[in-house]
Amino acid sequence: MSTFLIKNARIVNEGSIFEGDVLIENEIISQIADSISPKTSNCVIIDAEGSFLLPGVIDDQVHFREPGLTHKGDISSESRAAVAGGITSFIEQPNTVPNAITQELLEDKYQIASKTSHANYSFMMGGTNDNLEEVLKTNPKNVAGIKLFLGSSTGNMLVDNPETLEKIFSSTKMLIAVHCEDEATIKANLEKYIAEYGDDIPVNKHHLIRSEEACYLSSSKAIELAQKTGARLHIFHVSTAKETELFTNKIPLEDKKITAEVCVHHLWFTDKDYDTRGNLIKWNPAVKTQTDQDGLWKALLDDRIDVIATDHAPHTFEEKQNKYTSCPSGAPMVQHALVVMMEAYIKGKISVEKIVEKMCHNPAKIFKIENRGFIKEGYFADLVLVNPHMPWNVKKENILYKCGWSPLEGINFKSRISHTFVNGKLVYANGKVKDVIAGQRLTFNRE
Repeated sequence: MSTFLIKNARIVNEGSIFEGDVLIENEIISQIADSISPKTSNCVIIDAEGSFLLPGVIDDQVHFREPGLTHKGDISSESRAAVAGGITSFIEQPNTVPNAITQELLEDKYQIASKTSHANYSFMMGGTNDNLEEVLKTNPKNVAGIKLFLGSSTGNMLVDNPETLEKIFSSTKMLIAVHCEDEATIKANLEKYIAEYGDDIPVNKHHLIRSEEACYLSSSKAIELAQKTGARLHIFHVSTAKETELFTNKIPLEDKKITAEVCVHHLWFTDKDYDTRGNLIKWNPAVKTQTDQDGLWKALLDDRIDVIATDHAPHTFEEKQNKYTSCPSGAPMVQHALVVMMEAYIKGKISVEKIVEKMCHNPAKIFKIENRGFIKEGYFADLVLVNPHMPWNVKKENILYKCGWSPLEGINFKSRISHTFVNGKLVYANGKVKDVIAGQRLTFNRE
C-alpha cells in the first residue's frame, strides 16, 4: 500500500489549528509532527500549504436508496459523491425497499456496501409497531443504532403505537434516533390546504403544513419518554427555534443522554427560498422561517445542538416536478455539505474548529465510533484537505449524485475539497473520484 505524507497543512483537531505534517502508513495516521521527512522512496508527498486538514466528516443521517429505489441513488453512486464532499463515513437509514426491519434485511445492506462503498458505512435498524423482537437482536458493536419514524416520511415506517414506543425505549440500551413530526397535526393542516388548493398546494405552504407545532409536539413527547425510560435518544434534523429550548448545554456531551442534530439545509435555506427553489427544497421536516434558522444557529453555536448532518435523500428531477401532494420530500446534499459550512465560516458565522467539532468529533463521540472522527496517531486515516481559496460553481457537469441535480445549483462557493482519504487510501483528488472501494464497516465501542 502507498504511504502518504501531507506537508504544511493547517491541521484542525479538538478545538485548535496548528501547522504541521501528517504521515499515513497503510490505513493509519502513523505520525503527526511539525516536520516529517519521507521514510521511503515510494512515499507520495502532498503539499497542503494554505489548506485545512480536517478529520473526515461523519454524516449520521443519509438515505442512499439501496436496495429497491436505485433509480434515485445507490450506495456506490452516493458514496462517490460523499467522498468528493469530504464525507468519509455515513450512517444510512432503514426506509429502503424493503425496509431494514429484520436482521437479515439489515445485513443484506452491509453486504452490498462491503462490495461497493467508497466511504465507511453503517446502517440503522428500523423499528416498527410490531418488530420489537428483531430490534432487540441488534448488535451494538457493529450497528449504529435504532431508527424510529415518529412522523411519516418516505417509506411508510411510522411508529405511532404508544405502548410499542415505550417498550422500545425501555428495552434497548442502544442509541435510538428519531424523526419527530406529529402526524395528527400534519394531517389536519394538510386537509385544510387541500380544501383550499386541491393537490396543487403552493410549496411555500409546506412549512405551515409540517409546522413548528408538529415538530415541537413530537420532539417534546420523545424527550419526555426518554427521560421516563432512561433511553439514549438522538433527535434528527431539528428544524425550529422552539425545539432548541428542549436541549441543554449545561453538561458535557459525553454525559448527555439526549442529543440533537441539525441539517445543513436548515442552516442554509429559509421559507423565502421556496419562491426560487420550489419543490427542490421540499424536505421533511420543512425548511422554515428566518427566525427558526437564527434559533438553530444560536443553539448550534452554544452547544445545545450537537451534530451537523445532511439527511441526504435523492429523488429524480422528474419526481420533484410533481404537484405538491405527489412530490416526494428530500434532496441530495452529501457532496456539498462541507463547502456550505465552510462558506458560513468565510462569512464569519462559525469557526472551522466548531465545524470539525459538529461534523467529525461529535458524531464519533455520540455513536461511540471506534478510532475515527479525530486526527490522532493510531486512528484510521480518514482525512480531508479543504482549500479555502479555490472558488467554484455548482453546475450539472460537476454534480455526482445519481439523480443529477442539486438544490444548490448555480451557487458559487469559495472553498473546495481537494483531497479525501478513507482508511489511508486516496479516494478523491482534484475533482476526480478514484476507482477505489475503500470503505469499511464502522465499529462501535459499546458493551
